[in-house]
Amino acid sequence: MARSSKVTQGKRNREMAKKMKQQEKESRRLQRKSQEPDTPTLSSDEDPDLLGIRPGPQPPQY
Repeated sequence: MARSSKVTQGKRNREMAKKMKQQEKESRRLQRKSQEPDTPTLSSDEDPDLLGIRPGPQPPQY
């Protein structure tokens, strides 16, 4: 027996939703990539994890 077209339409709708989500993610990636050069660049000698830390005891955080 033949299946109803509802199953096929459901699959098509899911695939379209997946494709739209992928396109949205790609556009967000491109947007972030275009904004990336605006961030300040660090010299190769600086470790980003250690920025703002000085030798010795650290001041209280709060």
